[in-house]
Amino acid sequence: MKARAAAGLWLGLVLGGAAVKAAPPPMPTGLATLTLDYATPTDAALQARLVALDAELREKFGLGAEATAVGLLDLRTGRWAALRPDRIDYAASVPKIGIMLAWFALQPRALAEGPSPEVRRDLGLMIKRSDNATAAAFSRSLGLAAIQEVLDAHGFYEAARGGGIWVGKHYGQGSERRLDPVGGHSHAATVRQLVRFYLLLEQGKLVSPAASAVMREIFAAPELAPVDDKFVRGLAGRPREIRRKAGWWEAWVHDTAVITGPDRHYILVAMTQGARGENYLVALAPAVDALLAPEAAGK
Repeated sequence: MKARAAAGLWLGLVLGGAAVKAAPPPMPTGLATLTLDYATPTDAALQARLVALDAELREKFGLGAEATAVGLLDLRTGRWAALRPDRIDYAASVPKIGIMLAWFALQPRALAEGPSPEVRRDLGLMIKRSDNATAAAFSRSLGLAAIQEVLDAHGFYEAARGGGIWVGKHYGQGSERRLDPVGGHSHAATVRQLVRFYLLLEQGKLVSPAASAVMREIFAAPELAPVDDKFVRGLAGRPREIRRKAGWWEAWVHDTAVITGPDRHYILVAMTQGARGENYLVALAPAVDALLAPEAAGK
């Protein structure tokens, strides 16, 4: 199918109300009303604590003042805190989430029936195991221009606002390359747009409520063991469900996740560049989790 024809069909199906058959569970009332845009104010207390935590961890692991970008959205209370949320950077494998979004948006059958077991397995490998071969197979079948058109249609990339999520190259080897207009990266993201992606996913607003529910299941993919690093390692031993997409290449090390558990439901995104970025992410996750304890909310 031609990319533009597919994109047009996606818009028609979404506006027409077509959706995959599985009915998602109702979302908590507070979550349904949350928004995140460029005017969303930070929560003063949470912002101060995140700034202090970031400074402490950067000093501990020898990272420079501009080596990190972090976003934290508490889905129970709506509190938002962020450091350098609109600075675009090379995002390694994190933009694979955009390939999955585009697959659901551009495949009419997905809106009607959901992915086949084989496709669901491959999407899980791409997201949870970060498999480059499956990512490239999906991006080649969809087309890079069509993938970015879907991301742009959802507002995930705005050049005038600093950029956002960008998929401009097939993962692994390949000659086709479309660099993002702001940062000149083949794969890029900003913290704000990554947090916003997960917020809309939790709200059931990516493609359709039912398609969002299936995407959340693919992130979870209990049949696939998680990669034991970054946020997963940092939160090991705690009763938490972590639905995440990490990315790493050379000095760039990132993690992005929706984290749920007793008295917890939040989105944490952190992008780092430095030799000890991995250590920073491992330490950041439990420290942020502690910040969101109910007894810590008033501190």
